[in-house]
Amino acid sequence: MDGISAVSVRSLSRQFGQVIALDQVCLEVRQGELLSLLGSSGCGKTTLLRIIGGFEQPSSGEVIIGGLDVVGVPPYKRNTNMVFQHLALFPHLSVAQNIAFGLEMKKFDRATIARKIKDTLALVRLSGYEERGISMLSGGQKQRVAIARAIVNEPEVLLLDEPLGALDLQLRLQMHEELRRIHKETGSTWIFVTHDQGEAITLSDRIAVMSQGRIVQLGTPRDIYERPATRFAAEFVGHANLLEAVVESTDVSGLCTINSGGWLLQGVSSTALQPGQTVVAVLRHEKAQILAPGSKINGHPGTVIESTYLGPSIRSLVRLDQGVRLTIDTPITAMQLESRAGSSVLVSWATQDLLIVPY
Repeated sequence: MDGISAVSVRSLSRQFGQVIALDQVCLEVRQGELLSLLGSSGCGKTTLLRIIGGFEQPSSGEVIIGGLDVVGVPPYKRNTNMVFQHLALFPHLSVAQNIAFGLEMKKFDRATIARKIKDTLALVRLSGYEERGISMLSGGQKQRVAIARAIVNEPEVLLLDEPLGALDLQLRLQMHEELRRIHKETGSTWIFVTHDQGEAITLSDRIAVMSQGRIVQLGTPRDIYERPATRFAAEFVGHANLLEAVVESTDVSGLCTINSGGWLLQGVSSTALQPGQTVVAVLRHEKAQILAPGSKINGHPGTVIESTYLGPSIRSLVRLDQGVRLTIDTPITAMQLESRAGSSVLVSWATQDLLIVPY
């Protein structure tokens, strides 16, 4: 994967009556990457995907694919293909016939169609399923047929609109591995729409977090998780404690002193902040430690309100003496003390793990 753009979206807007679905969206999708559009329902992610695929037309802006503005070009004339949320397989056709449909529309000869079907079924690990009816397949197998039908034409850009939404959790997790493998083996560019943050983090090379028709942050999964740029990104991706505060001071290294109701704390910010600015301090659940009273590590005293067993971790709700409530996830192997309700504890975290973002 290099820095060449497979898709360029420039100042793209889409309005439905009085509703602004997309608001001046700009996005560069790199050649060969898997980029996820992540956001809640109504944020504009599916509208953006459908415009890239030619199924919707923008109110204004450009979509550049292969160096050409394709706005107004119908889907079948673009070097893209789409896997829809409900798969849209032909139930009366066999697996092979479903995969062959697009090839037949493009007038490939029978030998080429047979070879492409064989190679594509091998890629999605469904060799030998050529004559199966769609109704005879499991949910995961249907999903792989839909992907096979989309990639058999070797599109430059594959568009996927929440394709795993109908699968149960265990099958979704299995499909994550399959999708990463297929993407790597094809080397094509994928744009993947999802509202599932875990799915986006697992699958993506980069994530575009969307809210109210705009991209609020674009970066690698680690960037998005560890350095959220906005309160929305911090809340939507991962689980975090949020503490409203006002900036007291900053320095050139990004160290920021904040005041939350008279409580002075230090954290780090990746954006320029000004004294007096209202901000939010973000502390991920797993970034804080629960320590026994009297520990040599400095901490904030508090009381455990409740604890919940989560399997690999314990989730504790702690009320600090300052009145703030924090949720803390502690690995079972790291749990060195009882954290039952009423227990007195210390809570500690590293300065660099307290992230300060604009309100």
